[in-house]
Formats: sequence, structure tokens, C-alpha cells
Amino acid sequence: MTDQEMMECSTPEMQVERLKAIMHRLRAPGGCPWDAEQTHESLVSCLIEEAYEVVDAIKREDHPHLEEELGDLLLQVVFHSELAQETGRYDMNSVANGICEKLIRRHPHVFGDSVVEGTDGVLNQWDAIKRQEKGSEEKPYLHGVGDGLPAMLKAAKLQKKAGKVGFDWKDAKSILEKVKEELAEVEEAFENYQEGGVVPDELEAEIGDLLFVTVNVARKLGVNPEVAVDRTNRKFLDRFGKLESRLKAKGVSLTDATMEQMDEEWNKARNEDQGRI
Repeated sequence: MTDQEMMECSTPEMQVERLKAIMHRLRAPGGCPWDAEQTHESLVSCLIEEAYEVVDAIKREDHPHLEEELGDLLLQVVFHSELAQETGRYDMNSVANGICEKLIRRHPHVFGDSVVEGTDGVLNQWDAIKRQEKGSEEKPYLHGVGDGLPAMLKAAKLQKKAGKVGFDWKDAKSILEKVKEELAEVEEAFENYQEGGVVPDELEAEIGDLLFVTVNVARKLGVNPEVAVDRTNRKFLDRFGKLESRLKAKGVSLTDATMEQMDEEWNKARNEDQGRI
């Protein structure tokens, strides 16, 4: 495509090709200096941020914004494909072909003669085909599970995979008892900690155990731990913003406010939230 064609193209079925052409133009000599400097590694944070912004739009049911965020995420796929094409490794077409072939292989109940019962049957078949494709029968069962994910999401994925072979808690209530046990062990390890000093390995390990088992509770209840923590983050942002505004209205800055003043305004914001629930 020429520059003029890129700017004027409005044919719906040509928009992916248009995006690929624009990305190629940005990376080419005479294009954008910033785009030309990027690598797979430098774009990692952008890729993660765009994925989370898609999730945020979904949770807020903001569909016009979701369309925009999906476009930003698609750009990351096109960008990485363009980088690979420049070195002859692969391109956008081979990326698309790869996922097409994978979907057909892993849905033999749709594109073949396989017969499965319900969602569980589909998922079990998917896992079996995946193990066969990767030749992982001789590798540890949890090999590669959750690689690349944030620690909390990886914990949930490991627990879910282990649960498929029966290594799981009976119910959420029984895990709650384990939470209490782990909390007690954190408290015990805390006794050896001098505030302001180096955190002992034992305390770090016990806090990790507590977080891991808390993720297990969330998984057992069908709660996505990442979504749950993000919800709390947003709640904290909202309440702290109200705290700051209330103090400002009284002529008090955050740096000058006492803990008692901040705690008072925090409780007011919290009570307002609880009154809306």
C-alpha cells in the first residue's frame, strides 16, 4: 500500500492488511524513530499493559472502550510479527496460520470424528492433545504450567492443573483452615524480624505460603485472584482519593496530615461505600 492508500482505505475486509502495512511503514527507513528502535524485549511492558487494559474494559462492561483496547492489543501482535518478519523468522500470516492449525487440531469433535461430553470432556481432550503435540508424556506433569504469568496467576494455574489428577482440597472451607495455619506461621516467623532490618528468608517463605493458599481459596470458590486483587486496588484508589479530597477541603495536605486525621477520613469513605452495597 502507498501512504495515500493507508490513509484512505475504508474497505472493512482490508483493515488487517492496512494495519500490517502501516506497521511496516513505521519501521521502514524514513518512518518513526521510536517504532524503529523497538525490540521484542522493549515491547514486553506494552504488551502486558495493553492486555490488562482489555481486561479492565471487559470488567467495566465498557464496550466502546473495549473495541479500542482490542485494537491496541492487536497492534502488539502485528508489531511483534513485523519484527520477526524483518529477520526472516516468521510473519503475521504464519502466526495466524499457526493458531488456525492449532484450533483445528484441538477441536476434533468439531472438525473430525471425536465425540466428547460437555465442557469437561472438551478440556480433557484439549489437554491430552496438547501433551501429545509437545511430546510431554515423559516430562513432569506440571512442566511449563503458567510459565510467563504473574506469580499469582501462575499459582492458580498450578493448583488447577494439580487438581485435575485429584491433588486438591475437598472444599473451600477446608482451605480456610489452612489459611489460619499459614497465618499463624507468618506470625511466628515475624517474631524473629527486627523492623527496618533485612527480612529473614523464613518470613518471606511463610508469607509466600500464605499468599499461595489464599489463591487456593479463591480458585476453589471460582474467583480469579488477579481480578479480585485488582478490584481491591481500585477500591483503595477511590477511597484514598476521597481521603485526600476531604483533607484538602479542610486545608490539610497529605504530607501534613496526621495518621489519626487520615484514618478518620478513610473510615468516612469506607462507610459511604458500605452504604451503597
